Order: sequence, then structure tokens, then C-alpha cells
Amino acid sequence: MRPDLAIIADLIKPGGRVLDLGCGEGELLAYLQTHKRVNGYGLDVDADNITTCVGKGVNVIEQDLDEGLTHFPDDSFDMVVMTETLQSVRHPSRMLDEMLRIGQECVVTFPNFAHWRSRTHLVLNGRMPMARHLPHSWHETPNIHLCTLKDFERLVREKRLRVIQRFVAGADHRSHPLMSLMPNLFGAIAFYRLGRPGVT
Repeated sequence: MRPDLAIIADLIKPGGRVLDLGCGEGELLAYLQTHKRVNGYGLDVDADNITTCVGKGVNVIEQDLDEGLTHFPDDSFDMVVMTETLQSVRHPSRMLDEMLRIGQECVVTFPNFAHWRSRTHLVLNGRMPMARHLPHSWHETPNIHLCTLKDFERLVREKRLRVIQRFVAGADHRSHPLMSLMPNLFGAIAFYRLGRPGVT
């Protein structure tokens, strides 16, 4: 399993109800179904990904995330997961609201635009950065709302969401000591486990 998905899998309780937004080929859900007996569903818009999910026995629904999650009732899931997709939806703030409406908690991961490599590339070249964690040219990227850790945490504070856990990693999805000291500068990928306002 991909290292980032392994990190997320460790956060999921056995037997839980899980929704994976932008589930891709269903790798995370297939693992969770086998090893943690979760009741899982995935959403994805790519027909090939959906076919692969079905082949793995993963419950999957074809849907564009920008259409929203209104067809899911409140508290449908214990955990809603979105891996490196939040920055590619039209309304990230609204998506967080929806994730925590239908799920008791959520996990989101995203590339950190303030990583030192991105900063250096922009300063020295005067062009939009390309890096291992941001591999696309500006005109081909699916990312329409790139942000930094500080940007995201400001939004979380404004919404009064609880940060249950935060993990910052490099492009290899491993953590290093400098990332603990200066996460916004040295972290390439951010993992946040969030809870609803006022819920302990």
C-alpha cells in the first residue's frame, strides 16, 4: 500500500464506517475491508478507477465531488477521508463542512505550497513551482486551490474545528526532525485528522 494510505489506515478504527472521497483504485478501502472489517464506500469520477474498485470488491459510487455530498444523511460515517484532493475541488471550505456533517471525523491530506523547494523555485526562476509533491505544470495541474499549512490552519481556526492529529511528511511520506521544528517550511505533505466544533 502507498505510504500515505498506510498512515491513514492506522487512524481508522476496526469495524468503522468509512467514506473515501476521490478513492482512486480503491487501495485504501480494499485494505481496510480486509484488515479492519470496515463498512466502506468510495466516490470517484474516473471510469477506469471505478472498474478497478469493483474488481477489488470495493463499494464505489461514480460522482464528481464538486456536485457535493448532499445525498448522504448526517452522521452516515465514522470517518471521511480525502487524500490530496481537497486542493482540486472548487469549494474546499464547503467540502470540509460537508465532510464533518456526514462524518464524525475526517482526514484530509494536501501538498504544502510553502515547502522550501517550492519557495526556492519561485524565487530563483520566477515560475510556478514543480516538485515531487507538485508534479504538474501550471496549465495542466488539477490543483486549483493550493495552500500552505498556515493557510489551512487559519481556515480550521475560523471554522472552530478540532485538530485531533497533525502529521507532516516529505514527498516520500516520511517525517524528519526538521519538519517538527518548522513544518510549514520543511513539510511537503500535510495530514490532518479533524473533528467537529465543540465535540470532545
